[in-house]
Amino acid sequence: MSHNAAAAIPSGQSIVNPDGSTRRIWLSSYVKGVPHDIDVHKYSSLSQYFDECVNKFRNRPGFVSIGTEMSYDRLDRLVRTFAAWLQTQGVKKGDRVAIMLPNTFQYPVVLFAVLRIGAVVVNVNPLYTARELNHQLKDSGAETIIVMETFAKTLQDAMAGTAVKRIVLTQIGDLLSDGWLNLKGRALNFALRHVQKMVPEYKLPGAIWIRDALQAASPQQLKPVAVTADDLAFLQYTGGTTGVAKGAMLTHRNVLSNCQQALAFAEGQLTGETETVVTPLPLYHIFSLTVNCLIFMALGGRNILIANPRDTKRVMMILKNEHFSGITCVNTLYSSFLDDPEFRKRDFSKLKLSIAGGMALQRSIAERWKEVTGNAIVEGYGLTECSPIVTQAPVDISKPGPTFTGSIGVPLPSTEVRNRRDDGSWADIGEPGELCVRGPQVMKGYWNRPEATAEVIDQDGWLATGDIAVMDELGFLKIVDRKKDMILVSGFNVYPNEIEDVIAMHPDVKEVAAVGVPDEVAGERVKVIIVPRAPTLTKEAVIEHCRKSLTGYKIPRIVEFRNEELPKTPVGKILRRELR
Repeated sequence: MSHNAAAAIPSGQSIVNPDGSTRRIWLSSYVKGVPHDIDVHKYSSLSQYFDECVNKFRNRPGFVSIGTEMSYDRLDRLVRTFAAWLQTQGVKKGDRVAIMLPNTFQYPVVLFAVLRIGAVVVNVNPLYTARELNHQLKDSGAETIIVMETFAKTLQDAMAGTAVKRIVLTQIGDLLSDGWLNLKGRALNFALRHVQKMVPEYKLPGAIWIRDALQAASPQQLKPVAVTADDLAFLQYTGGTTGVAKGAMLTHRNVLSNCQQALAFAEGQLTGETETVVTPLPLYHIFSLTVNCLIFMALGGRNILIANPRDTKRVMMILKNEHFSGITCVNTLYSSFLDDPEFRKRDFSKLKLSIAGGMALQRSIAERWKEVTGNAIVEGYGLTECSPIVTQAPVDISKPGPTFTGSIGVPLPSTEVRNRRDDGSWADIGEPGELCVRGPQVMKGYWNRPEATAEVIDQDGWLATGDIAVMDELGFLKIVDRKKDMILVSGFNVYPNEIEDVIAMHPDVKEVAAVGVPDEVAGERVKVIIVPRAPTLTKEAVIEHCRKSLTGYKIPRIVEFRNEELPKTPVGKILRRELR
């Protein structure tokens, strides 16, 4: 159903019933057949979910890395073997295990092995500095870490003060095939270390290679562990761009619920044939972890792992002979792919589902993607604290959807949302307020930070997201912007997303970020930082372009041009805070 349809509720009315319950007005916007709620008790653990997927699709290829396929059957065998080895080393239920790996076969093997023995996964960005890694290891109390050798020097420099006593090293080609017959993997490892010189010198005494660990154990040694849905599955760190990174405590139920919610939303649409999904976003990121790794496994998906999405030339080589049916990206990655002439020449006849998340999708990118691929991008919204998906545009791949609406869709099944005014009362339909979420996917809290938890989750279970949203009469939401990114110009609220979206429509603009800068008269003025496509772009041309779409106080007063790309997080979000 289009969210431009006739209004279901007169504007200005509340979605709160007299008894305080939520009127889920968005349910009428669901595609026919999508359930309103899920069974949160369907699974007891992620291991049970994994076993169900593996047993159903055992002979299918599950993951693809560097041109090599790994079947679900082989994945299961490696998971059980590595889980057994972890047990022999004394790793037990509740222990935190850090995983510092890019998108390679090792990631899903280690991930499900840790979960199978009831330990807690601590996902680590492989590009962390030693300072960032040290904080996360100390804060989580992880005693075990699995790390790609390329980043071993960072680990060496980060060890001081941590509880780490078990280090498992791996090289990128280690698991391309079994045992010492892995000629392709060994050749690749040799090239990276000795030809490309990508492994800095390091000293990690007592570290063991993952291939040795797998040889030292067998699946039969694995001892069953009783894991419940309320046990912790992940410490997923977040908030690093706004302060000290905090570990969001995600239980097995949190993550499983989110998988079920998303699968329910695409009920019956991605089944039967093997669906191939492209995974350029790192699996250590909650968006990619849940959507690409876990959800597509339930469909028997074939997951193409991209270790370095910024190397567009190599990505195009990987995808050269692939006819993929799904892809997930953030706005900046969609943009970089569209800028590549080889990508634009591809056959997109199999593409069914393009999903955007992690940051606002810009109209210019959405329209170019639809023009090039014939497939509309489905935009959603989520955050680490919600495992991560909260809302999504209704998916009906049998019908062509609108290219771009600016909406983040409607809440998933079993999810409630409300927008809260500054005074704590609930906002009406059409009125902006802080988006608050309640549902089975909402985290248990922040690890060892009860005060920080109390700041975002109230006694009724509502999580305050820090994002300002507006809901329309059919339950569709639009994010206006983050609370702290809002610019106040002469008493008027200005939202950077709106300005960035307009400027990105200019054909000579490659990247843009809008920030507020102090102004003696107006309090703040709008500044934009632009990476141009053409060196001929001028400040005057940018402002003239803005005048066509923005009211006077929103038009940027300061325009700065840069030759290098704007600072971003590892998953492609532009760091406005750093620019400020």
